Amino acid sequence: MTEPEVLLFIIKLVLGGILAFLAILVWSKTRDAAWFFLVSGTILAYCGVVYEMLKSFGIITKTFYLLWNIPIIDLCFVVIPSLFFIVGFIIMIAKSKY
Repeated sequence: MTEPEVLLFIIKLVLGGILAFLAILVWSKTRDAAWFFLVSGTILAYCGVVYEMLKSFGIITKTFYLLWNIPIIDLCFVVIPSLFFIVGFIIMIAKSKY
């Protein structure tokens, strides 16, 4: 792993941690279903960054379960946060008075 890649991971971890912390603070103030999905998507996206970092450092080496030759855990960290964001925004749109 090169030095710029390590620096990029550090930036992703710091900014993602701040983002996840602030998202949890906002959700604790609102207690809304839409915010729950947005916060969950943010936290899972951050978990995906941590998992990607552990995999690139060689701490996590083998993935046993594949779906269409894609590791299931990689697929989950890509798909599930996006689905949570979609559901959260749909709930917000449904609650608006347009």
